[in-house]
Amino acid sequence: MPHIKQPKVKEPLWKDWDYLAQKKGVRHTVYSVNGDQYTGEWLDNKKDGKGTYKWKENGALYDGDWKRGKRNGFGTYSMPDGKGGYKKEYSGGWKNDMRHASFFLTFTQKGYGTQFYTEEEYYEGEWYADKRSGWGRMYYRDGTIYEGEWYDDQRNGQGMLRLTNENRYEGSWRDDKKNGPGKFFYLTTGQIYEGVWNNDIAKCGSMKDFNRDEAPKPTKYPIPDVKLYNSDAVLQDAEEQFLHDHE
Repeated sequence: MPHIKQPKVKEPLWKDWDYLAQKKGVRHTVYSVNGDQYTGEWLDNKKDGKGTYKWKENGALYDGDWKRGKRNGFGTYSMPDGKGGYKKEYSGGWKNDMRHASFFLTFTQKGYGTQFYTEEEYYEGEWYADKRSGWGRMYYRDGTIYEGEWYDDQRNGQGMLRLTNENRYEGSWRDDKKNGPGKFFYLTTGQIYEGVWNNDIAKCGSMKDFNRDEAPKPTKYPIPDVKLYNSDAVLQDAEEQFLHDHE
């Protein structure tokens, strides 16, 4: 029986051209219509893998991981320093184009990224949805340092604020201010205040001597004892009443 040869089906030329035009693997620099440029890896016509993106409008530069066309993984975002170079503004985890420490934690077991605001002022800690959230440490320009909990880009929860003279506050924070129970250590004068705060103002508490003999500038006289029957109970009742009134 004679063998009948089936004709070979030929794909339209546009399919070959479309396949060749697909961006995948490592590519040289690709320019966008607005002048932005990307150099790195691609998958299915999207930035995927390692790559560097430069924005024409402000000269910003991102170098790091990509997935499905967005910054995902670990990467560094930098801005021009005005001297022909770049200064880092953030280095850490990203998820869907936003700073996100939870994603960073999954891959590196570190759990924090670093945001540089100026050369003297920067934050290192956890992020969520492009905001400081979780645990973190903030170095301020004036030399003070906050270490503790954050939520929605503000100090919220428990934290410590240490001043340049080593005096410090330890306690509760809400909406970026001292709110709730806390202690302020006046180490320069050898005293400690313990009580309740409201919007950065001490409202109800007690002041006592604390390591006064070791203080560099102790007060002239020690704080006298309070001559009040069961003073601790009186203070506790006052603090509880204040907290109840401000719930």
